[in-house]
Order: sequence, then structure tokens, then C-alpha cells
Amino acid sequence: MAIKQKKRNAFYAQSGGVTAVINASACGVIETARKYRHKIGTVYAGKDGILGALHENLIDTSKESVTAIKALRHTPAGAFGSCRYKLKSLEKNRAEYERLIDVFQAHDIGYFFYNGGGDSQDTANKVAQLSEELGYPLTCIGIPKTVDNDLMITDNCPGFGSVAKYVAVSIREAGLDVASMAATSTKVFILEVMGRHTGWIAAAGGLAAEKAGESPHIILFPEIAFEPELFLARVKKCVKKYGFCAIVASEGIRDKEGKFLSETGLRDAFGHAQLGGVAPQLAQLIQQELNYKYHWAVADYLQRAARHIAAKVDVEQAYALGKAAVEFAMKGKNAVMSTIVRKSNNPYRWTIGETPLAAVANKEKMLPRNFITKDGFHITQAARNYLLPLIKGEDYPPYKNGLPQYVTLKNTLAKKKLKKKFTVNK
Repeated sequence: MAIKQKKRNAFYAQSGGVTAVINASACGVIETARKYRHKIGTVYAGKDGILGALHENLIDTSKESVTAIKALRHTPAGAFGSCRYKLKSLEKNRAEYERLIDVFQAHDIGYFFYNGGGDSQDTANKVAQLSEELGYPLTCIGIPKTVDNDLMITDNCPGFGSVAKYVAVSIREAGLDVASMAATSTKVFILEVMGRHTGWIAAAGGLAAEKAGESPHIILFPEIAFEPELFLARVKKCVKKYGFCAIVASEGIRDKEGKFLSETGLRDAFGHAQLGGVAPQLAQLIQQELNYKYHWAVADYLQRAARHIAAKVDVEQAYALGKAAVEFAMKGKNAVMSTIVRKSNNPYRWTIGETPLAAVANKEKMLPRNFITKDGFHITQAARNYLLPLIKGEDYPPYKNGLPQYVTLKNTLAKKKLKKKFTVNK
């Protein structure tokens, strides 16, 4: 006689900076988990990410309707809240990890799905290690997410394709604007985009320049040391040749000594330098040395929140990775992350793969040097071949009265079961 498997609950959390499609991954997790009702009970979500587990603030997603969960697929940002909170190593702060296990045990959570970047995959991996050490049965599956596109192994990361599309469209449109007024007005436009250590997002802007003279004329990458003299000479050459110069600049560009041009001196919860403001610095340099009229813009949160112009393939992949995470768990896999495997560029074909969490934890995938032209100011055909498929297709959200309609969940908290409260490490 077959022994009936005990149904266990699941915990899902969003981590770090959110994206236009992270909720599509959440949708994939929850909708798929609901199809496995014989194995998975309630799917809880962490209120404000992993902090929701530490504080035992668990959102009961069973209180949400089928329609509401389905609407997550076209809703940007983090529906359950996210956070920048890095758990330290097991050796230095074992109490935090043990707290997670205590909360999971109290709520009979047997599946942990963590949706984030390299730091998040490291956390999921450590939780998997500790649960095994303590003899607590817990399946830990990572779901990739980062607009920076810097996770190892996976071909690309959900969130990146939509940011790439936004940046390419924005610099093309702004470039046309500047070109139309350049004879008597602005000569230089600078768009600052995200990218702390890697130039994936900045590179995506290069897709807008399909012919010589089209915007952007210059791209500044973190991988290429910024040299003011070479930069100014290129700006001057572009203005002389085309009448104007459109520039995409990564926030993470550095000088020859490796110092960020835009570092503010502040640090985030992960210990990363807080960046921002490289565009006005570049604009000031241009004004002082070349005396050109300029304008600049910082894409900032707009680039990662722009669900209205998300790439269809990005939405599809985000959902598929969330779905695959649950399916991996149902197959008995543990301590792995779902990945995208590229099969071909033209036509673009991809499939789902997997990799051990340890292979992606705390690692960064840099923009390959062969994706950058020899002069360091633009992208190569190899970069175009990689990037172009990721921005294709449109997946518009529903509109009403001219505005996109997004869902706001109830986010009903489950009743706490632990008496002891927890103070997070500052």
C-alpha cells in the first residue's frame, strides 16, 4: 500500500532591486504551486523579502484570487515587498540562519524559493546547507533576477531584457529630439543608466544605433577605464560630424585608478558603494572644456519599473523560471537555480536549465571584451547578436483611461506562531 506523501507549505521571497518582470516569476511560482495541491499546501511570501521570514511576517497568498495572481504577470515592482539585506556567513552570524529554520519549522515550510541575484543565491545555498546539517527537510531553489544581467551560468537574467529595451528606445527617441534642435540649441545629451560593475545595460543602448550617425554615438562602460581626453575628443568629433552627440553612460564608470566617478561615499546594505550622478559630472566636463550646450537624464528607477514597454521574451522567461523552480522541487532537486539556456540566436531559441546554487553565489558575469569595440566607445556585432533577441516582442499590460492597470494584492499576514521576536543585524 502506497504511503501518502505529507503536504508541506512553501515560502517565496523577492530580493534586492525589483524589476519590471519579477512579479511574473512570482506568478509562475504561485500558479504552478497551486497545480501541485497534493504536495504543496499554502504558499507564503515574505513581506519585504527575507526580512519577512526573519520577522515572521508571512503573507498568505492563498487569500489572493486566481485573477489577482494572474495579474502579477503584467505588474511591475515587487508585489510582496523586497529588501536589500545581506545575511552574513554562517560562521559569523549563525543566529539569523537558525531563525529562518525556526520560522520555516513553525509554519511547516518544506520549500524555499528565493528570487534574486548573486547574494540571494548565496543565502539560499547557505540555508540549504544548514537545513541539511540540522536535519530539517527543506528544499531550496533559486530563481534568477537582476537588471544588471551579471549572474553566472544563466544566459541572461529576468529584468535585463526589459531594461535593455527601455534604454534602447529612450536613447533613440532622445537622440531624435536633440538632432532636431542641434543647429541652434543642445549639442550633447547624456543618458545615465544602471550598471555598478558591468556594462550590460549601457551596451543595450547601442542597439538603437543601427546605422552610422544614429544615437548613441558614445557608450561608456565600467569595463573600460574612463579617460577624459579621449572622451572629449570623441564628443567633439561627433558634434562636428553629426551636429550633435548622444551618450549612454553607465553609473559604474571608473577612472584609471579604479575609482568610481560617481561614488557618493555612502554604502547600501550589501556593502556596495552608492552610485549616481555621473551624467551631470560628464556634462560639466563637456561644458568646461568644449562649451557645448547639454542636457542629461538619469534613467534610475524608471528603467527597471517600465512594465509598459517590457520585452515579451523577458516576461515569458521570468514566468518560466518561476514555474521551473516549483517543478524542480517536485522532482526532488535541491540547492539549484533555474537558468536560461540559449539554443540559437536567429531564430532565437531558448530552454530552461539548472545550475548548483554554489556556482552562482556571490559571482559576477562581466561584459565580454569582444562585445566592446576596440576604441572602447561602442558595441560590436557579437554584442548585437547576443542582445537583440532579448528585447524583442511586446507584452503590453491592460489599459484603462489611458493608463496601465496593475494589481495591488491584499497581502494578508499569517498568524505568528513563535513567541520570540527577532532583531535583524544592523
